[in-house]
Amino acid sequence: MKVKTCVLVGTTVLLYMSAASKDVNMEGLSPGDRAPRIKSLGNERNFNFRNHSNRYTLLNFWATYNAESRVRNIKLSNEVGKISSGKIALCSISLDESESVFSETIRIDKLDETTQFHETEGKNSKLYRTYNLKKGFSNFLIDEKGVIVAKNITPDELAKMD
Repeated sequence: MKVKTCVLVGTTVLLYMSAASKDVNMEGLSPGDRAPRIKSLGNERNFNFRNHSNRYTLLNFWATYNAESRVRNIKLSNEVGKISSGKIALCSISLDESESVFSETIRIDKLDETTQFHETEGKNSKLYRTYNLKKGFSNFLIDEKGVIVAKNITPDELAKMD
């Protein structure tokens, strides 16, 4: 009887540990991970966040069909604009498939076009899968070496960095 109990407990622990490790992988990238390189976006605009010496890059993903991410994009963009030291560069990537929707939204939201990028393949893009955005749009604060130092930073947290 004791052997059966030990086997049952051992099996349960192994199954739990296996499920827990899968959940961790489903969360995507975390602080301390190296940020995957972005070679080019669907609209042929290239961006390399590893070339800003002594600067952080705030990599923000959003889409017009997701109101929360759109509002966060505006707030983060405004906060980066307020930081006088210039130590943070914004790379905000829209995952809207329509170029016209992206362009019109940038105009309406009065965003700096040099910080806004567009991935035309949206949820079907390699970028979407690489950054594991299926659980929601995220942002990543990346240091000059390409290492993620924070995830889902808020505009208030960003304001404290100046």
